[in-house]
Amino acid sequence: MSISIVDIKVLRQSTGAGVLDCKKALQETDGDIDAAIEFLRKKGLAAAAKKASREANDGLVSASITDDGKTGVLIEVNCETDFVARTDDFKTFVDELVQLVTNNSDLTDVEALLATASYQDSSKTVSDYLQEVIAKLGENMVIRRLARYSLNGDGMLESYIHMGGRVGVLLESGGPSDEKAAQIVHDVALQIAAVSPQYVTTGDIPAEVIESEKEIYRAQLADDKKPDNIKERIIEGKLKKWYSEVALLEQEFVKESKMTIDKLLKSHGNNLTVRRFTRFELGVN
Repeated sequence: MSISIVDIKVLRQSTGAGVLDCKKALQETDGDIDAAIEFLRKKGLAAAAKKASREANDGLVSASITDDGKTGVLIEVNCETDFVARTDDFKTFVDELVQLVTNNSDLTDVEALLATASYQDSSKTVSDYLQEVIAKLGENMVIRRLARYSLNGDGMLESYIHMGGRVGVLLESGGPSDEKAAQIVHDVALQIAAVSPQYVTTGDIPAEVIESEKEIYRAQLADDKKPDNIKERIIEGKLKKWYSEVALLEQEFVKESKMTIDKLLKSHGNNLTVRRFTRFELGVN
């Protein structure tokens, strides 16, 4: 039967369920609103929708590198409490998402992942599966973000999970992939997890971001009576310190403060580089 937009809107307002779920419920119940509400409740979809208004800032960051070292995945899934994050059901859900993304090169964002078929039931999407897990565990859950790397050519992929899954890093290096390089790359991933750089090199920082930072320093010195040339030197000094905070290669190595990450990479002697990295921290953009 034909389902009206008005009936779908009424059902959504009553249950908070999604448009497609409401349409399906109305089709299954021949357009009976009350029966459709009951249908959604039995499926756990109405309850899941109501929970969606609650903040989900806990959860798990998980990573995986394939055995051949060619594909790496990092994903963050949020729930409301650490208690649920530690359950086997939640961990299994996250593991299955990681495997789905690993096995499908088209899954490069959350929207694509939500729309793909789940491992549990190929007739259902990951979005459907997510609603079922929400209903079962009784907390709002969100697949927040993901990263998928494919290695082409030389180098290697490395992942690192810190603080029991609260922070995760995925990194791609270029150059050698011997044992010494692997140890250095692992240490760099640890560095990223611990210190949270935003860029690989200062050259990666957009000009407008640098200029914005300079404007902050100029405002701080606006009332200072020093000559302009002195102020500019102070600004350059502040900028250099800022570079050492936000650019990975400029940072002091956490294991050896007298060495920068740039020098750590050069200690290999064979053009070991960091091509890119992704860092996820629960609840932090």
